[in-house]
Amino acid sequence: MAAAAATTDAVKSTVDQFTAASNTVFKDGVEKTLAALNEANGVSKKNLEAVVASVTAATKGAEALGAQAMAYSKTSFEAQVAAAKSLAGAKSVQEVVELQTAFAKTALEGYMAEMGRMSETVSASVKDSMKPLNERVTAMVERLQAAR
Repeated sequence: MAAAAATTDAVKSTVDQFTAASNTVFKDGVEKTLAALNEANGVSKKNLEAVVASVTAATKGAEALGAQAMAYSKTSFEAQVAAAKSLAGAKSVQEVVELQTAFAKTALEGYMAEMGRMSETVSASVKDSMKPLNERVTAMVERLQAAR
């Protein structure tokens, strides 16, 4: 009987140890899972913030480009009206040709300069809109390399 009680105590002790170890492993697993979820939420939040910042920068760039295009259109239209008035007041065919040639040259130079400015605006806008996304990609690459 004493042997049976000792065996029962040994079994109970083993079961208690197993239960305690299982509880510890379960608790550790839950804590690790929660930590991983919190980290994933943090990463997702940062990614979303980067996308919002990127879209905001792209929108600002588009607005700047639109304003620039409108200003150029207005200036160009005014130059065309002035050229038409000059052509209407020409006294000879030679003067018409000279005025038209000067206007065409000025218009082409203005167009080329404006396209250069617009190209710079687009380039700056793309750079600004890609910066937050590039930063997130760099952070992820660094994180993956650190995990190795």
